[in-house]
Amino acid sequence: MRTRRIGDVEVSAIGLGGMPMSVEGRPDEQRSVAAVHAALDAGVTLFDTADAYHVHADEVGHNESLIAGAVASYGGDTSGVLIATKGGHLRPGDGSWILDGSPEYLKRACDASLKRLGVEAIGLYQFHRPDPKVPFADSVGALRDLLDAGKIRLAGVSNVDPARIREANEILGGRLASVQNEFSPAFRSSEPELELCTELGIAFLPWSPFGGIAHAGALGDRFAAFTEVGRAHGVSAYQVCLAWMLARSPVLIPIPGSSRPETILDSVKAVDLTLTAEELAALDG
Repeated sequence: MRTRRIGDVEVSAIGLGGMPMSVEGRPDEQRSVAAVHAALDAGVTLFDTADAYHVHADEVGHNESLIAGAVASYGGDTSGVLIATKGGHLRPGDGSWILDGSPEYLKRACDASLKRLGVEAIGLYQFHRPDPKVPFADSVGALRDLLDAGKIRLAGVSNVDPARIREANEILGGRLASVQNEFSPAFRSSEPELELCTELGIAFLPWSPFGGIAHAGALGDRFAAFTEVGRAHGVSAYQVCLAWMLARSPVLIPIPGSSRPETILDSVKAVDLTLTAEELAALDG
């Protein structure tokens, strides 16, 4: 497995997003644990979760507990694993998503995540989404306090624009380690954020890298180029999508969501797929 960096930590160039394991339509836990173990077998060391990845109101942190348990039950060395989690989103149990970016809540949420993950310090803690009711600086200030207290090793923000990336990095004293925004062949409006992260050396973790259309076939009819390039290489269009992303910036680390061993094993093969300049140009089109 090739590697990239989040802050001063080296991680696999492709991570695993845990959301599909815990939200609506989730599979049985055994399959999800098998997916985590398959990822570890393949050299994946970055796992992305959040306390809000659950369905019912009484199971906050479902995905955190699942991933932590799966990593703990793995028979091999997991000393290099980085579990990244998030706080600031809540799910009251009716299918909706609400926000609480208050410093008091974020600090309580971090303490709860620490217990579920069973660690002394969270590898990467991310502010999940700006709360319009709370000044962004106050929310990021909570991350700064958590860093200073040693409760988190790295701090990140999610679903933010360039101005907020700069603001967060300033509040954190240059310690902003990551930005997690939606980015895919179907959703490219985060190009400015990716460019800024590349300039500043901040890891960019694209969520939903397949554009939320993975179930519509090979990236959907709009993305025939990904299918065609995949056929030329004898690989899936999803591998082509991830290889295209990896080629865009050295700070970009895709975190495709998966709850099946076969899908994450397919995804990680993208690190060995080299696309030509002509192919990249066609995919950019």
